[in-house]
Amino acid sequence: MELFVAPSILSADFARLAEAAQAVKGSPGTPGADWLHVDVMDYHFVPNLTLGLPVVKSIKASTDIPLDCHLMIEDPGRWAPTYAEAGAHNVTFHAEATDDPAAVGRDLRKAGAKAGLALKPGTPLEPYLEILRDFDTLLVMTVEPGFGGQEFLAEVLPKVTEARKRVETGHLDLRIEVDGGINADTIHAAAEAGADTFVAGSAVYNAADPAAAVAALRTAAAIR
Repeated sequence: MELFVAPSILSADFARLAEAAQAVKGSPGTPGADWLHVDVMDYHFVPNLTLGLPVVKSIKASTDIPLDCHLMIEDPGRWAPTYAEAGAHNVTFHAEATDDPAAVGRDLRKAGAKAGLALKPGTPLEPYLEILRDFDTLLVMTVEPGFGGQEFLAEVLPKVTEARKRVETGHLDLRIEVDGGINADTIHAAAEAGADTFVAGSAVYNAADPAAAVAALRTAAAIR
């Protein structure tokens, strides 16, 4: 299981997003970010407004790190494929935002991106198990979506464990991502539960050396 770290630019300086992307690229001997996590919020699905498609296009032009776009928006069936068409590597939307998440997942793949399904902390996994074959990523929120800097909710980890069991028994082939409150103190618990992809915002961008922080998180996740 290859571990990925995806720094969230929600915690970066929005006036310097190109520099923020470069800061986590890494260098010889210091592996950098595997994905760059981009939180898109529309002030409807969540009570916050961040950035949208034009900014994602600009970030894409400034870095070769694959973009992991997390859409916290209404009507993902309409908007999600446009992020794939813009060159996002992985586009994740919320199951709670659509009546037909499987169709949105298929549309994302047709548009050229990996498809991700996100679940809020209070959303059970079981109703979506049958459609996870239409996805490449399952994003289990470990905080309530909408704002960075929240405390990690360990009570959601059983969802991660159940998804990992499905993957290991050959029923599913997808990455299991966690987002919210991930830092040096919590990443090990998430990895032990079965996560393989870790979104980290303030733990990376509040560090003096963001690339070194990424490497340290990956090491902490790998300790068994």
